Amino acid sequence: MKEALLYQKLAESKVCCHLCAHRCVIRDGKKGLCQVRENRDGTLYTLVYGRTISQNIDPIEKKPLNHFYPGSRSFSIATPGCNFRCDWCQNWEISQMPREQHFIAGQLLSPGDIVAWAKKTGCQSIAYTYTEPTIFFEYGYDTAQLARKAGIANIYVSNGYMSSEMLELFHPWLDAANIDLKAFRDETYHKYVGARLQPVLDSLKRIHDYGIWLEVTTLVIPGVNDDPRELRDIAEFIAQELGVETPWHVSRFFPQYKMNEVPPTPPTTLHLAEEIGRAAGLHYVYLGNVATSADTGCPDCGSPVIQRNGFEVSNNRVDNNGCCPDCGAKIAGVGLGVGS
Repeated sequence: MKEALLYQKLAESKVCCHLCAHRCVIRDGKKGLCQVRENRDGTLYTLVYGRTISQNIDPIEKKPLNHFYPGSRSFSIATPGCNFRCDWCQNWEISQMPREQHFIAGQLLSPGDIVAWAKKTGCQSIAYTYTEPTIFFEYGYDTAQLARKAGIANIYVSNGYMSSEMLELFHPWLDAANIDLKAFRDETYHKYVGARLQPVLDSLKRIHDYGIWLEVTTLVIPGVNDDPRELRDIAEFIAQELGVETPWHVSRFFPQYKMNEVPPTPPTTLHLAEEIGRAAGLHYVYLGNVATSADTGCPDCGSPVIQRNGFEVSNNRVDNNGCCPDCGAKIAGVGLGVGS
């Protein structure tokens, strides 16, 4: 165990956790909603420090991040637990383990071990992913500082429910993020996730304002968030609040976890979402979980500048200045050029 950061001691041995937007008030002997932060005699502890439940070497495009060192590899880690309870979670066996199994598994690896493995395997970044990285903040925070010293970038793949205090502390070490914007209706977040929409929108704007490279993902689920008006609201929020150069990944749902009776998303719905995104002015809209290419096109001349086969980059034509070789237009992103 390790004492947690970002909490306040209260009367009667209670504590208030300031890590995420739930801001749990936790009595002595109890845990927060994430089930991995526990109050013991008025001191809040993280129960997952160093406990990696999953570690893999992934293409950066799998995060998905299509505009952050394309074609590179990311050393990806997770611990058990999550501050959401999404009914469609594809990693529910590990994200919901503390809540449903009352158990915390994981291999003990120090932050130094993680950075050493990333270096040894030639990864250009470390991704805190699979479950919600906010809930293993202290572990990620210590790892991220060592990674930066080693010249390795840090990436969050997150539900965006972090607090302003958490982002204030972590943002100097964070290089890129993909945030799930699961819906644009508060009732959807409340019913299916156990959270609220506004804190996610606030986090998205803060991440953008901090200058962290940002991409957004929406898993489109039939009957949940596939109304064209809602998709238009998402696209317009991204365009107006985060910028038209922010990539939007629109992914196809497949039956998972507690939503096994819901059919997969029709491809026509994804294509409609793509049209909606383009109409809102977004320069980069990608379809996920479908057998179509995820090529990056120049927003000015339309020429394909990064071509992909699945998660692999097959051809990168962006020049060393990050521009389209055909018309010279700037392609938004970090480390896009072949010589980057």
